[in-house]
Amino acid sequence: MKRKKCGSNCCEVEAVVTVDERGQIVIPKETRQKARLKSGDKFALALITKEEEVCCIVLTKLEFLNAPIKSLLVIKKGS
Repeated sequence: MKRKKCGSNCCEVEAVVTVDERGQIVIPKETRQKARLKSGDKFALALITKEEEVCCIVLTKLEFLNAPIKSLLVIKKGS
């Protein structure tokens, strides 16, 4: 797929996936390899809305959220 630049960050459409009758999607093997995903990885799911309609679903590896959350907890405890 063609890559597009979004400001200073790079965004790209990696794949097109379909939701099956059970509500599941499959992340293509090439994408899983590129993202170094393995069985059992945990993700936070966030919805982004525009004009009260969901336009984006974002998955973030939990390991990337641990540091910001821990720093918030430390700030809160120190207050």
